[in-house]
Amino acid sequence: MCVDERRSLRKKVLGARDLLSVNDRREKSHSAARNFWSLPEVNLWSTLFIYVNFRSELETMELIQECLTRGMRVAVPLVEASTFRMIPLLIKDPEKDLAPGYYGIPEPDPEKSLRLDAREIEAAIIPGSVFDIYGGRLGYGGGFYDRFLISDAPQAKRIGFAFELQVVEKVPVLSHDQLLDMLITEKRVVNIRR
Repeated sequence: MCVDERRSLRKKVLGARDLLSVNDRREKSHSAARNFWSLPEVNLWSTLFIYVNFRSELETMELIQECLTRGMRVAVPLVEASTFRMIPLLIKDPEKDLAPGYYGIPEPDPEKSLRLDAREIEAAIIPGSVFDIYGGRLGYGGGFYDRFLISDAPQAKRIGFAFELQVVEKVPVLSHDQLLDMLITEKRVVNIRR
């Protein structure tokens, strides 16, 4: 299994994702959020780690806002470029608390946001480029989420959040790739035995 195969698959799937219209992205993101709220364990979670969508990713703002409205604690990633690590920072109002950060991705201001102990995260909503129903996930090539999950938040339920068009038969995973516990798209919820 070679790096070229992963690069090619990532490029193909992201190209297809980029072709989704703004309306399609919004509708499909709404449906995926509805699937998230259908999970029985949602009522047991009080602390979540959720990516902030960027470019053509499945949108998370509606999900983040609803979690906050329901009284959950929501942490989002701040990328520490010097260490290639992610720091979970708590937010209260996405409109006010986020500004363009690493690669233009919306992030909280570390001077104004409280840092969350990653061991308190019960569920992590994770982006990516390509997914499969066996827990395989291709990120964007930086390894940020893999490192975060294995080192900082190994206890968190790992939930891939993606458009159905990002799901392939089998992702060519490597030994360092962290598997998911669940995959949510606009069409379904897939529970995975990691």
